Order: sequence, then structure tokens, then C-alpha cells
Amino acid sequence: MTDLTEPGPPVHPIEAESYRLVAEAVDLTAWTAGPRAVVARVLHATADPAFAETLLVTEAAVAAGVAALRGGAPLVTDVEMTRAGLAKPLRARASCKLGEARAGPGGFPTASANAMTAAALEHPDGALFVVGCAPTALTALLEAVAAERCRPALVVGLPVGFVGATEAKDALAATPIPHVTNRGPRGGSAAAAAATNALWRLAAGS
Repeated sequence: MTDLTEPGPPVHPIEAESYRLVAEAVDLTAWTAGPRAVVARVLHATADPAFAETLLVTEAAVAAGVAALRGGAPLVTDVEMTRAGLAKPLRARASCKLGEARAGPGGFPTASANAMTAAALEHPDGALFVVGCAPTALTALLEAVAAERCRPALVVGLPVGFVGATEAKDALAATPIPHVTNRGPRGGSAAAAAATNALWRLAAGS
């Protein structure tokens, strides 16, 4: 079994320079240490300073994510692109059920929603869910939580798009579920994977 707490790779000079430029371009001093690490990594991965204004990350959410990773919690992603962006130790433990899912009649529920519903039933307690593409996947997960069929350790909810993404993330933000999300249509697999990788680095102490 892959150790999720194994130290991360040394920081490459290009990565170090990217973080230096992020620090010059965006003032992150208002963020406390844990959330600041998550925000900085999302900015590094997306080159989009606007995330610093829209991300919702709390110390409690960071602590929940770190504890889940240190405890070997399973990871579930909405799409393979999100899973591919995870650090190797996380990617080895992550699952994505989209390849097994089909959309319903007329395209609803979407394949992404059906895949997430199945994943929630498979991992009813203590998993870390990472959504970086499909708003319907996040909505389906929230429905499973509301029906008390699933209790995630943390939800990284950063789906992207003009249809449904803002609403799904607003719904996540209104729940007591530990979460990392943002306001508005911005998001994406790179952002969701980056936030999760930041939590892994914090869990590894690197």
C-alpha cells in the first residue's frame, strides 16, 4: 500500500520561481498558514490570481484533509483528468468511477452524477472527494450526503463552468461538510488537484 505520508519530492527550481512570482503578484498574508498553502498551490497550478479572491478554505477544512490523508482515507475523483493531476502517492490510491457510468434518459442524470452517486455508496464514511470538472458530480455527492448515505472527511469542490458550477459550489459552502471550494464559475481539474496536493504536502510535513 502506498504511504500517503511519504515526503514529497524536492521543490524544482521552476516551481520555486513560480511561488516567488505568486508571492510578488498576490498578497496572501491575510490567509493563515494552512489555507495559504492551499491557495498558493492553486495559484501556482492555474496562473490565475483571481482564485485568491474566490477560494473558500478554512483551517478546519485543512485540518480535516490532513487528518484524512494521514489516516489513509480513500480518495474519489469526478473525472480521470482530476485524478491524473494528483501527486503520485495520492493518484495510486484514488478512484474514479466515470468510466463505468452511463447517463440516464435524455442525458439526466449525467454520467458524472451517476458515477459520483455510485462512489458515494461505495465509500459511505471518511473518504476525500475531489471534484474538478463536473458540477453535476458535486450536486450528486451533496444529495447523497443530505440523504445520509455518505459522510465525507473532506470535499474539494472546484467544478468549472457556466452551467451549474456556481450553484453547486454555493450549495457545498452552505453545508457543514469540511470543504475547499470557491465562488463563481472558475474551477477545473488542475485547481482541484492542486488544492489536494497542497493538503498532501502539509500532511507529509513538506
